[in-house]
Amino acid sequence: MRLKDKIAVITGAGSGMGRAMAQLFAAEGARLVLADISGGQNAVAEAIGAAAIAVHADVAVESDVQAMIATGEAKFGRIDVLCNNAGFGGGMAPLHEQTTEAWDRVHSVNLRGVFFGMKHGVISMLKTGGGSIVNTTSASGIVGWKGHSIYGAAKAGVNHLTRAAALDYAADGIRANAVAPGTIWTGLVPASREYPVPPPGARRLPGIPIDRWGLATEIASAALFFASDESAYVTGTVLPVDGGYSIGFSGMGAAHSGVSEG
Repeated sequence: MRLKDKIAVITGAGSGMGRAMAQLFAAEGARLVLADISGGQNAVAEAIGAAAIAVHADVAVESDVQAMIATGEAKFGRIDVLCNNAGFGGGMAPLHEQTTEAWDRVHSVNLRGVFFGMKHGVISMLKTGGGSIVNTTSASGIVGWKGHSIYGAAKAGVNHLTRAAALDYAADGIRANAVAPGTIWTGLVPASREYPVPPPGARRLPGIPIDRWGLATEIASAALFFASDESAYVTGTVLPVDGGYSIGFSGMGAAHSGVSEG
């Protein structure tokens, strides 16, 4: 019960890592506001029961984010934890082939959406004496991945927002940390739609010291640490959960696919 009596908002909660966070947080005693644009959050909330409510929110639209936070305040009285998890891994191509439209699409969700969440999450938490913000970023925001220039730039921006907010609000009792996944077996990996966990012989990607795919539940466990009081003395941290990829990066920049938020 590490989140007993805590109110948590999770974006991108309809599938993948967001769904895993919702399930784990509920098991640890949290009451939840589950947001997504897909509609999948409704089934996740229904399965959890009375401790969870589902809301439709496009994180790239500031009014949607404001409404999401306001719904949590109206239902539960406050927001203790905000997980800015919604994102997608579009725009995979060499930099000179990227378009302005791809840049805007990727950054509107992966960076601007996190900014909106942090802004309105902070406004809420300032009213109640503090809280924890947990952002989902990516190993590609720490090291370069071939073909991921605009996606990696967005995630690097999330890393910087996280650190800057940690400094801005430490005295207000608000902590900001981030989880940086690597190659995670989510619905963005086509084979995962048939296999809920990587089957024997699943294609592996080069450069990962722990020689396997990561699991959504492993990202959820990292988010739980940052959401809970166990990390009360931790802020401004970007934690890679990538099987050692970012520390063992060889510079080969192998093309990755299906490794971002679900």
